[in-house]
Amino acid sequence: MNFDIDNAVLLPIDMQAAFDGESWPRRWNSEVDANGLALLDAWRAASRPIIHVRHDSASPASSLAFGQPGNAFRPGFGPLGDEPLVSKSVNSAFIGTDLELRLKRIGARHVVVFGISTDMCVSTTVRTGANLGWDMILVPEACDCFDLPDGKGGMISAEDIQAAHVATLRFEFCRTMKLEELVGLRTAA
Repeated sequence: MNFDIDNAVLLPIDMQAAFDGESWPRRWNSEVDANGLALLDAWRAASRPIIHVRHDSASPASSLAFGQPGNAFRPGFGPLGDEPLVSKSVNSAFIGTDLELRLKRIGARHVVVFGISTDMCVSTTVRTGANLGWDMILVPEACDCFDLPDGKGGMISAEDIQAAHVATLRFEFCRTMKLEELVGLRTAA
């Protein structure tokens, strides 16, 4: 399927303050905020649709629970004006939300995704969207993930987790595009 920027929706996923907390393991992408903000700026400048996704944990003790400081968006990532917000309590932004209905109503063909964490909510959303028939596009440079225990007393680096998940998603569930490609695209005349 050819990519038509005029029918693309930007879907920032879980760009929330909690992920800077000390309870979370090390992340790898020091440019995630700058890259995500560049995408948002480009989409807003072209008046393209954006649907923000926020994780509202069902566990009151979670740093991502509604009302907790960590539930807040990272600086610059909250909805502006009438940009819609989808609140989820599971990994996929499609499950238990009206995301698919919103995409259909605006005539979307492509869903451009970025956020935290590549291997969790971003991956699950991409997989679900692809299974529902959406043309999912991942922007790896605007994603981030964490070092994780390997179950044997060691750690798998965030860089390795990122590489494996991007490869798996690209092989079966989505296309990937570079930030510079998307920021440089212009609306058809």
